[in-house]
Amino acid sequence: MIPFIDIQAINRRFEESFKNEFQDFLDSGYYILGNQVSAFESRFADYCETQYCIGVGNGLDALRLILEGYKVLGKLQLGDEVIVASNTYIATIIAIRQAGLKPVLVEVENQTFNFDISALKQAISPSTRVIMPVHLYGQIAPMEQINSLAVDNDLLIIEDAAQAHGATHTNGKRAGNLGHAAGFSFYPTKNLGALGDAGAVTTNDTNLANAIKKLRNYGSSSKYVNELLGVNSRLDEIQASFLSVKLPFLDKDNQARRDIANAYLEGICNPKVVLPCYDGSKNHVFHLFVVQVASREHFQDYLKDKAIATLIHYPIPPHQQKALQDLKNLRFEVSQALHQQVISLPISPVMTQLQIEKVINAVNAY
Repeated sequence: MIPFIDIQAINRRFEESFKNEFQDFLDSGYYILGNQVSAFESRFADYCETQYCIGVGNGLDALRLILEGYKVLGKLQLGDEVIVASNTYIATIIAIRQAGLKPVLVEVENQTFNFDISALKQAISPSTRVIMPVHLYGQIAPMEQINSLAVDNDLLIIEDAAQAHGATHTNGKRAGNLGHAAGFSFYPTKNLGALGDAGAVTTNDTNLANAIKKLRNYGSSSKYVNELLGVNSRLDEIQASFLSVKLPFLDKDNQARRDIANAYLEGICNPKVVLPCYDGSKNHVFHLFVVQVASREHFQDYLKDKAIATLIHYPIPPHQQKALQDLKNLRFEVSQALHQQVISLPISPVMTQLQIEKVINAVNAY
């Protein structure tokens, strides 16, 4: 069986370094917000070319704490509107709701899976305060148009960069440095994945960074002195050390993903399978390689019989989830069609040439 993603093989490359890091962690006796977290924050900020990186518990918390931070700074208030794509993972919308803000879902376009700019323009209202572009599947959203709209309407841009570690815009800036702030997830399957839950915020806003540092740690900037009603959402020392081990290899791994994607794009030729849109640049890091197939379940069963694992990202759009019942009457024709047709093929930096060829041949034979 070709696994969808072989996490063990990905991390096996770093096994000795992980063991050394873990021993150092044990020997240090310092387990929360210590030198390892500070070191990774500095390294990831340098990588993203941002002034600040603040390590938090996970990607959802990263987005929520950005929003909470802007509330502390008086730039957001309860009930303000946040525009977000209708096909994102539900965590993006949960973060908005948990911060007491109103998610405004908009339609997407079916080639890049990112914002339909015309729909985005129409969604802006007097209550809009934030545009939250999602670099879905690893491809940077149309940031030039988004930034233009944000400037014209005095809006904040908060990137959901949970799937886009290392993606680079044509202007040379990386995901995480394309708006006012960005939230990252380091869930184990991400392009830069921890060995457990982990997340981070990147920003160039000093006041926001200071607010989030307090909010992630019970609202405290010094022990037992609580200035804000914060939460407990801190990047673990051990996860920070593992991420520091893997970060220097991220660009190489991303290029390996792009190489596999190019092989798929050049090799797969089946009119029943719609391939993703890719311009050949570094604006896509192919966290996922997502195709569209009308008879998705049949296609998935077919590949399973060929010993090829697949996943669906995502089978149910957020507005049709039970958790968001108040949005159930919304209709997004493109987004809903995508959720019925998208299916993700295996892609990871440890795939072999034989595995890649097997996937291509199987898809072509469908």
